[in-house]
Amino acid sequence: MSPPTRSKCLKAAVYQRALDNSTAIMITVPLAVAALVVMARLRPDELASQLRDLRPVHLFLSCFLPAAAAIVYLKLRPRAVYLVDYAGFRTPHTCRIPFASFLEHAKQFPALNERSVRFMTRLLERSGLGEETCLPPSHHYIGTHKYCTLDAARAEFELVAFSAIDDLLAKTGITPDAIDILIVNCSLFCPVPSLVDMIVNKYNLRGDVRSTQLSGMGCSAGLIAVGLARNLLQVSPKGAHALVVSTETITPNYYVGTERAMLLPNCLFRIGGAAALLSTSPAKARFRLKHVVRTLTGAHDSSYRCVFQEEDGEGHRGINLNKDLMNIAGDSLKANITAIGPLVLPAREQLMFAFSFVARKVINRRVKPYIPDFRTAFEHFCIHAGGRAVIDELQRSLSLSEEQVEASRMTLHRFGNTSSSSLWYELAYIEAKGRMRKGDRVWMIGFGSGFKCNSAAWECIEPARNADGPWASSIHKYPVDIPDVLKH
Repeated sequence: MSPPTRSKCLKAAVYQRALDNSTAIMITVPLAVAALVVMARLRPDELASQLRDLRPVHLFLSCFLPAAAAIVYLKLRPRAVYLVDYAGFRTPHTCRIPFASFLEHAKQFPALNERSVRFMTRLLERSGLGEETCLPPSHHYIGTHKYCTLDAARAEFELVAFSAIDDLLAKTGITPDAIDILIVNCSLFCPVPSLVDMIVNKYNLRGDVRSTQLSGMGCSAGLIAVGLARNLLQVSPKGAHALVVSTETITPNYYVGTERAMLLPNCLFRIGGAAALLSTSPAKARFRLKHVVRTLTGAHDSSYRCVFQEEDGEGHRGINLNKDLMNIAGDSLKANITAIGPLVLPAREQLMFAFSFVARKVINRRVKPYIPDFRTAFEHFCIHAGGRAVIDELQRSLSLSEEQVEASRMTLHRFGNTSSSSLWYELAYIEAKGRMRKGDRVWMIGFGSGFKCNSAAWECIEPARNADGPWASSIHKYPVDIPDVLKH
């Protein structure tokens, strides 16, 4: 079956299910309402006379129809999903990689010429990364590519994932056998047995755990994993728990060529990961998941190839970041905010946007489009710390203040680009600073290959009681001033 045909069949199935559900509601609800209206119009003596004349079947139907309507409504209503808690990997000091050490290692690699080293030096100076970001142990050896083995990659994943999961289980008090769903996202490392199997084996999870691994979906895969967990929880027993682990194992993805566009990931990506526990039970929950909105623009060739794993002319494999990446990310962001806007924006902002849209279409296309003020919908913003340019562009597009993008900038400075887990480090920063309040709304925005822009909206139920987490040893140093170009 061709992809278009499969797509049509899937849409038809969705439409049919929606039609079946709506038909049940359209039949039962009006009948129940009509019966109540008729009874309300009768006088007490008439009602008593009617009740005496009712047959048992009438009494049965009068009770059955309202009950059926209530059951149908409750069955079709989506369950609320909650974030019980989350934990970020605490990068060990022994894995710290100052710029000088990073560049010294690069100079020792014969394939990298002086031109490539100068390029990486300028990139690091403008990257927004600090001197305390960390790389996995294998990247600390000179002749790095020789130590990026399969065993070393497995060791990195175990170090990051197991540490984050251990912290999460300790914080929540949840035992491993209470986990019903396990989702792991890691784009570039797909061993056999899988990463979920490694976790199942380590924690002796139940044999009926629903496990899934997401690969190749880039830095926004963490929010895709959250959305998948939400969907699986809808069809699981009430109070089920879903464990989501987001990381990027960078040990086997060290690029040893000289293509500038493929040297960028070497300079920006750092070790990191996070674990989050979701449930349909509000007990002990700290956040409520309000919305997950996914935008995929991969139907366009330019978007599909803007973040592309390939081999260079010398046969060295790496990730090629296209020069049009920021423009493509901007278009994806516009599509995403168009989808999430009606779900989160207050009525005034939606009306202003609608009037602007009509004015541009009917009156004059040169009318400046109205950009909704998302600051009226959210108190906190977690923008994927993919790089300084990404944060700058979203700050400009959404008219955010320096404080509203502080969590993203400081996460990039302290931890570097940790791929899909960066959003959790940013949320931890906001809480470590004591800025989260009950009822506050949080907007997570992630970008990834494909090209994708994904969003998640959360509402705080219970702020963290302490700053114990990945920022525990460094939060007192932040925020720091990040100059445009570092001076040595």
